[in-house]
Amino acid sequence: MKKKLLAVLLTGVMAASFAGTATVVSADSGDDNTLTVWAWDQNFNIKSMQMAGEQYAKDHEGFSVDIIETSSDDCQTKLTTAANAGDYSTLPDIVLMQDNSYQKYLKSYPDAFTDLKDMDINWDDFGKLKQSYSMVDDTHYGVPFDNGAVIACYRTDILEEAGYTLDDLTDITWSKFMEIGKDLHEKTGKYLLTSEATGGDTLMMMMQSCGANFVNEDGEAYIVGNDVAEKCINLYVDLVKNDVVKLVNNWDEYIATITGGEAAGIVNGNWITATLMSTEDQKGLWQITTMPKVDDVDTATNYANNGGSSWYITSNCKNVELAEDFLASTFGSSTDFYDAILPASGAISCYLPAGESEVYNEPNEFFNGQPIFSTIVEYSSHIPEFTKTPYHYEARECVNTAVVNIVNGTSVEDALQEAQDTLAFKMTE
Repeated sequence: MKKKLLAVLLTGVMAASFAGTATVVSADSGDDNTLTVWAWDQNFNIKSMQMAGEQYAKDHEGFSVDIIETSSDDCQTKLTTAANAGDYSTLPDIVLMQDNSYQKYLKSYPDAFTDLKDMDINWDDFGKLKQSYSMVDDTHYGVPFDNGAVIACYRTDILEEAGYTLDDLTDITWSKFMEIGKDLHEKTGKYLLTSEATGGDTLMMMMQSCGANFVNEDGEAYIVGNDVAEKCINLYVDLVKNDVVKLVNNWDEYIATITGGEAAGIVNGNWITATLMSTEDQKGLWQITTMPKVDDVDTATNYANNGGSSWYITSNCKNVELAEDFLASTFGSSTDFYDAILPASGAISCYLPAGESEVYNEPNEFFNGQPIFSTIVEYSSHIPEFTKTPYHYEARECVNTAVVNIVNGTSVEDALQEAQDTLAFKMTE
């Protein structure tokens, strides 16, 4: 998750009884009633894990979690180092990993992780797409954590300036989005959407919303000859050429176009709301809805995912039964737990029953009274599954480069072939 929701989203009343602190210790705690955990972000992931430990300890005397603050990159590097050395004894009991990168490590180092075949958890309480990030051959390896469901956010004042409302942009197609965007730009000089040129996720979200990807079922590069891919790329290029989408060079420019009012909308993982809420002067002006869907694709939906992470039990876990029960009792089944961590850490659950709680249905003043948290959880239940690839970020870079090249005059055929060849090469490195 690139960014996280601010702790000011809701009051912290329910969080008090869950307070805890992270303890930095060696990977082997030497205590069968203590679980070591690798995670990053003190205010988000680590805070949530601390609170999970405190809740579980109330009914399990002597239980504790020792959390070693470890960046996402370092989690991956240390895992690779341990695997290459053939020694997993340096790993913790539990590790947090990003959804988009986990498949690469599970397939490369299957002996590093413990499967969850015996875990007492109702997997149907999580969306199928979220589950699939941590599954191989119908076997679960991870307990889902934070929600990466995509939302479309719009400045309603800018929409109104051009004669539109949020309803006009709800459950629409990209062709309708194009029509509105062109009209809005003509009337206001503003863009309807903004996206990073090479690091953005717009194309990936378009593809995911169709249940598609830039690889085939065999995991091979699949850009040339991929009808959905070509349709999405051509659509994205048209959005840019018609001044509906503003392409920017980097993340800072991306944020500036949003907070500065140059763009009326944004489509991204729901974690983007933290950035929007940092602009206090825009309180009440933003609202959320579904993303547009791709025209003329039978599998197209208005739902996608971008971001998120899950918890994994490593093969070095000294007490797998304890680790499974701990994760199942907190992240895997407790609405009270998710009600508590929402105001304390800003973590939005992908545990579907949480979306029905009073806390999740609280109106959000920044978003003009919308109950955005329950809405986001509901969106996550509709996201279609698609073929995963360990080369997610490499594919993103290749297709985004193709878009830039096409906008600058390269033929679609040549740009797609170059993207195909580049991705295929990266898969062999």
